[in-house]
Amino acid sequence: MSEQPERMAPVFELPPLPYDLADLEPTLSARTLAVHHGKHHARYVDTLNRLLAEENFSAHSLEEIIAIARASETTALFNNAAQAWNHAFFWESMAKARSAPSGPLAEAIQAHFGSTAALAEAFIAAGAGHFGSGWVWLIARHGTLEVVSTHDAATPFLEEGSTPLLTCDVWEHAYYLDYQQDRPNWLKSWWEELANWSFAAQQFEASRNRSPGWHYPLPITG
Repeated sequence: MSEQPERMAPVFELPPLPYDLADLEPTLSARTLAVHHGKHHARYVDTLNRLLAEENFSAHSLEEIIAIARASETTALFNNAAQAWNHAFFWESMAKARSAPSGPLAEAIQAHFGSTAALAEAFIAAGAGHFGSGWVWLIARHGTLEVVSTHDAATPFLEEGSTPLLTCDVWEHAYYLDYQQDRPNWLKSWWEELANWSFAAQQFEASRNRSPGWHYPLPITG
């Protein structure tokens, strides 16, 4: 009887930033970005890969792994997998060129919030008022736009009908070197200078077409 080949767990890589470290200055310093991406995000990915190897996991996408980990209440796996995903989405949510909503997304913002300024106020208030570590999101859900915050590693893409459009990290490591305890100023500066409205528009179009939208890069498998 021939031996079955050993199944190899998927190995996820740390996605490169979509810009250079200094491209987001002065709003976000190269120092903060280097530590956040190269240390914090990298640790989540490394821990995720270790846990997948220990459990001989075979799921082929990070989104699938996150869903399975939540359903099975595998806390460590969920936290590291979801944080790997959230951070990668966060990098895409920023751009070095300042922009503004346009097209169907701008129309939807007008319809659901009254104005981009009103949306900005709601987004900044939700992030500033979130107690402890977490994320603030602009999402499309069942045809409407919403601002939501999530705690720790929680992520809204798991909720049926929800498509994240943008997120800002409100864990202290995301902004403390640049803004100290002033989270509201971090959020205001992020919104005005870094929010990637081109990416948000792509995500909004995906939600309208009921397609998956952005996904984490697929793993290397053996």
